[in-house]
Amino acid sequence: MNQVEKSNKINVKSDLPSEGSLSPKCEPAKAYEADLDKKNFPVDGTIESLAAITFDSSESEEVEREASHPDGKVEKVLKNGCHLIIFPNGTRKEVSCDGKTTTVTFFNGDVKQVLDDQRVIYYYADAKTTHTTYPTGLEVLHFSNGQIEKHFPDGKKEIIFPDQTIKNVFTDGREVNIFPDGTIVHMQQDGSKIIEFSNGQQEVHTADFKRREYPDGTIKTVYADGHQETQYASGRLRVKNKNGDVIMDTHP
Repeated sequence: MNQVEKSNKINVKSDLPSEGSLSPKCEPAKAYEADLDKKNFPVDGTIESLAAITFDSSESEEVEREASHPDGKVEKVLKNGCHLIIFPNGTRKEVSCDGKTTTVTFFNGDVKQVLDDQRVIYYYADAKTTHTTYPTGLEVLHFSNGQIEKHFPDGKKEIIFPDQTIKNVFTDGREVNIFPDGTIVHMQQDGSKIIEFSNGQQEVHTADFKRREYPDGTIKTVYADGHQETQYASGRLRVKNKNGDVIMDTHP
């Protein structure tokens, strides 16, 4: 029954801030980014791959052209065609040579990457959480403790906990929790639940009773008022009051 108790505690919700709301100071960087998209920086030919380049003290040796703006923004084109924009607040935008991959490293450590396949990957530095959005609408969050959440376009959510417990939340209010030992708990819209154990037993919990069904056909029911009924596969029926006293037994 420990797994059943655990299922009641599973109530994880991710309230990660959106990219723009993470910090008010991120907005200027985004404004610079938007401004850059409207400009035609003097680049000859096609801009090529920059997926995760790191610029160090040798960066100046790689620069082919550089332009400084009155607002403090610096734009550079490297010899390999990669495009780098450095904003006054420390935010950096890196564009691949083919223009298909863009990486923005914000001053607060957050990183946003837009890939050729239209995936958008956002890393929240403070929370150490990665949020990936797919072109299909699927969103996947990886938390620092190993927890993974999947948010599907139809509203369904799947949460994989570090101990490999899996929780599925459906839009109609139903939940299905799958535990590592094989126990499955179905939560219904009315609050009732069905528990399937790996040994073949099953429990049904409602506001009025709790019933356990055994593989051999035996059914034991405990009612809200405390009295119990056990129906055996042989047809025998035994009833106990809330104190545990047998008040009926059809055993021959």
